[in-house]
Amino acid sequence: MNEWRVAEVVGQLQGASNATLLGRLADGTLVVYKPSRGEQPLWDFEFGTLAVREALTYEVSEALGFGLVPETVLGDGPFGTGSIQRFIEEDPEFNPAPLINEADPSLWPVAVLDLLINNADRKAGHLIAGAHDGRLWCIDHGVSLHEDPKLRTVLWNFSGEALPDEMVSAVEGFGEALDTGLRERVADLLSDREAAALLTRTKALLATPLHPDPPADRPALPWPVW
Repeated sequence: MNEWRVAEVVGQLQGASNATLLGRLADGTLVVYKPSRGEQPLWDFEFGTLAVREALTYEVSEALGFGLVPETVLGDGPFGTGSIQRFIEEDPEFNPAPLINEADPSLWPVAVLDLLINNADRKAGHLIAGAHDGRLWCIDHGVSLHEDPKLRTVLWNFSGEALPDEMVSAVEGFGEALDTGLRERVADLLSDREAAALLTRTKALLATPLHPDPPADRPALPWPVW
């Protein structure tokens, strides 16, 4: 499904700072629909671009071979254009805190994804598990891919740790994807500056394949952390 359109809105997901709606496509597929007109203005992210950042993060995850982000595209619906993400029925009993506190190796793909997209809002609650298979997913990537350093995450327990070999290989493959069209796509949908910054972050991570330490000149954690 390359051109999604939300046929009907069936509910609103609570607790989100931007309009986040449960919708249904014409074929009955449940989706999370975030219309751009429902964004709250931010001082550091251009208004109307959060949906693009959501969709591009899905593409980054796929280019890395991680499959971490539910399928997300730019599409249309009753409240205009926005991001449309396949709805994941989550396990209400899943608690990511033990994995986060122990820097569990299963979270390395999330940590690497966040380093590359410069995720400004990796809350614990953005890590969910599928209700039927326990598969790990990560959601809510609207404030990502900024050109300036913005990383705020609950995954700082990885600080100073070397990336596993398979993570380095994934980043190398991602660099090839940037060279074969993804960088241009980011430039077209966001800006040349943000595309260049993504390439710079990729090269820097390959040059020094370590998870960085928390920054000292800005908040390191999102708020709230959950």
